[in-house]
Amino acid sequence: MLTPSPAALPIRRLTLRDLTACADLSENRGWPREEHKWSFLLTAGKGYGIDDPDGGLVAACVVTEYGPQGRPDLGAIGMVLVAERHARQGVGRRLMRHVVSAMGTTPLTLHATPYGRPLYEELGFKVTGRAETVRGHFTSGGPQLRVATRAATAEDLRGILRLDEEVFGADRTPIVTRLPAFADQLRVAEAGGRIIGYAAAWPNMDTHVVGPLIARDAETAMALLASLAAHTDRPLRTDIDVRHEELLAWVKERGLASVAFNAVMTHGITELPGDWTRRFAPLTVAAG
Repeated sequence: MLTPSPAALPIRRLTLRDLTACADLSENRGWPREEHKWSFLLTAGKGYGIDDPDGGLVAACVVTEYGPQGRPDLGAIGMVLVAERHARQGVGRRLMRHVVSAMGTTPLTLHATPYGRPLYEELGFKVTGRAETVRGHFTSGGPQLRVATRAATAEDLRGILRLDEEVFGADRTPIVTRLPAFADQLRVAEAGGRIIGYAAAWPNMDTHVVGPLIARDAETAMALLASLAAHTDRPLRTDIDVRHEELLAWVKERGLASVAFNAVMTHGITELPGDWTRRFAPLTVAAG
C-alpha cells in the first residue's frame, strides 16, 4: 500500500492530547521540547497539524486570537514546524495557506526567522518591524532606578488587563489571565497608585523568558526587568523591539548578549495596532 504524500494528508485541529507529539516535532527540528510553552499555546490558542501515517506529526503550528470571540481583531501565528524528513516538500506552505484561509479577513502577525521569511512573503506577509533576541545572566548595577515594582496580586488583574489592551491594541484576556499559572513571576510597576507597567518571567528549558514586557517608558521597563532578574538564578531571554535602543543598550551592559534577529511580519494590516512605544517585548514570538 502506497503511503500518501504529505501534501495530500488532512489538516486537523490539535489539542492537549497532541502535546507529546508537538514536543517531539520541536525536538526533531533541533528546538527545545518546550512542553510548558506548547501546553500554554494549545490551551490559549488554536493548534493545527498534519498527522504522519507512521506516527507523530508531519507539521504543526498555533494561532492565538485576540479580540472578541468569533471575530478577532488580530491573530498571531507561531510554532510553525515541519518534520525534517518532510521538509522542502511544500508541507509548510500548505499548512500556512490553510491557516490564512481559516482566519479569513482577520489581520495576522508572526515573527519570522531568515529561513522562514521567504515563505511568508510568498503568502502575502510584509515585514513591518524587527525584534532582537538577547540572552544571558543579568548583572545588577548602574544608576538607581526610581520606579517602584512589586509582585502582582489578584487585585491587580483588572488594571493589568486594562493597560494591556490599551498598549497591545486588542483584548488579550484569555492569555493575560493565564499568566499567573504559566509564569514563575508576574510583577507590576506603579506610580501614584496606578499600574504603569507589568512583566512576566516564565520557565523555558534552562532560562527564564521575560515577556510580556509592557511599560510606560524605558526606565519602567528596566525596573521591571531588573526586579524579575533579582528573583531568579537562571539566564534571562527576551525579544526586544529594535526601536527600543535604550533598553537594548542597557541589557547588553548588564550581561545579556544578542543571539538572533526576527522579522515582525503582518498580513492584512500595514502595522501592528496599539502603542509600540510602551510594548517592549512580546509574551513569546509564538504568540505576540
